[in-house]
Amino acid sequence: MIAAVTGGTGFIGGWLVKRLVSKGHSVRILTRRPSAQVDVPDGVEVFQGDLAGDLAVLERFVSGADVLYHCAAEINDSEKMLAANVDGARNLARAAAGKIRHWVQLSSADVYGTHTDGIITEETPNGPVNIYEKSKAEADNVVIEAATKNGFTYSILRPSKVYGPGMRNRVLFQLFSFVDKGLFFFIGRPGASANYIHVDDVVDGLVRCGNMPAARNRVYIISDYRTIEDFVAVIASTLHKSEPRWRVPEYWARMAARMTAFMPHPLTEQRINAMVKRAIYSTARIEADLGYRHLVPMEDGLRQLVMIWADKNKR
Repeated sequence: MIAAVTGGTGFIGGWLVKRLVSKGHSVRILTRRPSAQVDVPDGVEVFQGDLAGDLAVLERFVSGADVLYHCAAEINDSEKMLAANVDGARNLARAAAGKIRHWVQLSSADVYGTHTDGIITEETPNGPVNIYEKSKAEADNVVIEAATKNGFTYSILRPSKVYGPGMRNRVLFQLFSFVDKGLFFFIGRPGASANYIHVDDVVDGLVRCGNMPAARNRVYIISDYRTIEDFVAVIASTLHKSEPRWRVPEYWARMAARMTAFMPHPLTEQRINAMVKRAIYSTARIEADLGYRHLVPMEDGLRQLVMIWADKNKR
């Protein structure tokens, strides 16, 4: 199989490239850096360019690909998100017309927006709120429309928060630090959900979407969860710390966040929302259609990441 991967030097894309190579597939990646500066497995073909660049480069990159895995996205700079995530998908779709068989889109469960409780499924209407969520939802629409017009099939995979070795998001590391220093406290009633998925499981989902006919023209959520109490308990035990017991009422936490919003600190409305969220993302569809099962229990993946963090920060 010939696989073309955007974002192949990123966190999830990098794991995907290694998995595809290990399975004996012919892999090519698109990157803005010269090939000499790119650390990829032997045999990976490197195309220098970007999604906003020369259409001819994009066409050569995708031409003849059995599966195009679109993993590239802007996740940090809000001013660049629409251009990178939406316009970039449009440019790639123009290049892919008539040149690929199947497109696998790495999306995000964030497109469903803010839900405080309940079970979120693929049938839940999109409700993006911030610019990142809107850009990912619109990019998914671009892919669906392009597939309909241009004769290729698609699969869209929507993970919750992705964690694992090599991750660049610092939020979890900050949580580890607070637990380690005895500064962590719970907010609101017990039983909030920590919705995370290990990068190895996301890659497994991507590969299944690329290989299995049942995934054609389907959208899938991929996620795991534990209660926030169980999640933090794993962190504390791995760090050999006592489990946090402090708990602050949600009302007072929000009042404090609003009164000190002008100051740089981690107690933001967004963080509070994450700490009290009770919604859970269902994996019933991907399990039924593609036989998906979690490869990495959250306890194991979280312990591994905590140990990596501790080793790096306690030398």
